[in-house]
Formats: sequence, structure tokens, C-alpha cells
Amino acid sequence: MQPFLGHIALYALIAAAMPGSIVLLALILTRVLKTGRGQASTAIDTYESGMVPIGEAWIKYHIQYYMYALVFVVFDVEVVFLYPWAVVYRQAGVFALVEIMIFIVILLVGLAYAWRRGALRWT
Repeated sequence: MQPFLGHIALYALIAAAMPGSIVLLALILTRVLKTGRGQASTAIDTYESGMVPIGEAWIKYHIQYYMYALVFVVFDVEVVFLYPWAVVYRQAGVFALVEIMIFIVILLVGLAYAWRRGALRWT
């Protein structure tokens, strides 16, 4: 039982160290680029398809774009969960069929709610 806890502790340590090291690396690289060491001073300039940027970078988007994106992500994740089920469909049995039908009904209720609230209306 002890080696199992050691593996969990090692995994937790790596899981905590990875984001921390990425943030630390980003801070170090940002300071290097801002001071101009190692790269040209144009390295911190905004780059848009090789063109000089015109205007402000902060553009206000309509909330409808975000609503569409959220609905898309929900149903995209649905496909990710449905695909493995479809692969083992014949071996899964009736219980798995009932489970997946409940899953689809829950998603359809969410779709009906989004539709009723007008989240899918493009105006």
C-alpha cells in the first residue's frame, strides 16, 4: 500500500510543479523580451499577419458570439463522450444504452433551454 501512496505524492508534486514552472518561465522570458536582451526590441511589438496594426486591440464583441461558442463547446464535448460508447456499442449491453440515452436527454434539455432563452438566435 505504501508504494501506491508514494506514486500519488509524486504525481501531486509534478501536477503542482508544472503550472508553477510554466508561469515562472513566462515571467523570465517576458523580462528578457522587455529589456531587449536576446532578441530585437521589435520582439514585443504586436504582430498581425506581417502588417502594422491599426487602431485599438481591444474590440467589444457581442455576447452572442460567446453564447454560440459555449453551446458549441458543450456539444463538441458530447461527441467526445459519445464516440467511445459507439465503438464498444455491441459489448456494452442494455445498461450502457440506458446510460447514454439519459446523457443525450440531459443534453437535449440543455439545448432546449438555450434555444428557448434565445442563445441560438443570431440577431
